[in-house]
Amino acid sequence: MKELVKVNNVKFNYPDGTSLFFDGQEFIVNKGERVVILGPNGSGKSTLLSLLLGLLTSSEGDIQVLGVDPSKEYEKVRERIGVLLQNVDLQIIAPRVWDDVAFSPRNYGYKKEEIDKLVDDVITKLEIEHLKDKVPHYMSGGEKAKVGIAGALVTNPELLILDEPFEHIDPTCRKELINLLNDVNKENNTAIILSTHNMNTVPLIADTVYLVAEGGRIVGKGTPKEIFSEIEKLSQCHVEPPILGSLFAELKKRGIDLDVSLTVDEAACAIADEIVSLKNNSGAA
Repeated sequence: MKELVKVNNVKFNYPDGTSLFFDGQEFIVNKGERVVILGPNGSGKSTLLSLLLGLLTSSEGDIQVLGVDPSKEYEKVRERIGVLLQNVDLQIIAPRVWDDVAFSPRNYGYKKEEIDKLVDDVITKLEIEHLKDKVPHYMSGGEKAKVGIAGALVTNPELLILDEPFEHIDPTCRKELINLLNDVNKENNTAIILSTHNMNTVPLIADTVYLVAEGGRIVGKGTPKEIFSEIEKLSQCHVEPPILGSLFAELKKRGIDLDVSLTVDEAACAIADEIVSLKNNSGAA
C-alpha cells in the first residue's frame, strides 16, 4: 500500500520546557486508510496533527507527509491535504458560506469556472446549498462543521486531517458527518486522520486506531476491536474503556470468553448465541 504519512520517534518541546515524545512505535497512514488517534486530554493528539500540518516543528525524529517534511515543504503538498480544526470558528473566515468554501481554490489560483464547479459540487454533496449565502458565524455548531468540511474537501484532497471533528455537535449531526466522511473515503480513496476521545465514534470511522498515552508515547495500534479489548491498557492511559469492552471483560472473568463487540446489535447477537449454545449443551448433557 502507498504510504502517505510516517512519524518516527518525534519529539516536540513546548516553550515552558515540557516535551512530548511520540515514540513506542511508528505512526503510519496508508492511502485510503481511516486512522483514529485516541488518547486522553494532554496526550498530544492535537500537537501531533499540528506537526503533520507543518504548524509546529519537531526538535528530533522524522516526519514525512506525502513525501515531504511538512515543517519545511508544506507548500508543496498543501493542495492535496484537507484540514478541519478543532475550533472551526478559527477556520471560517469569509463573509458568507460560498466564499468560505471557495477560499482554498481561489488561493491556489484556480480559474473562476473551475472554482464555481468545485464549490457547487461539494455543497451539493454535503446538502448545504441552502446555507451558501448565509453568514457562517451565525450558524449552529453542526452547520459550521459541515461548512468547515466542505472547505476541506473542495479540492478533492488525498489526505484529510481532522482535530476532534465531533465535538460540540449533536448526535444526529455527528452521525451525518461520520456517514459523509465514510462516503468520501470509499468514493475517493481519501485517507483520513482524526483525533477524538469519543469512544462511541471510533468503530464507526476507523480502520486503524493508535492509542497515545500521556507524554505522547504511542502504546497501542490495532483495529477498533483489538484496541477495545485492551481494557487495562486503556485504563492506564486514562481513557475510559467503552462500555461494551468492559462488559465483555467482565463476562470473560465469569468464564464466558467472547470476542469484544463494537455495537449493541453485535453484542446482543453474540450473547444470545452463547445462551442458546449453553442451553443446547445443557440439554444434551
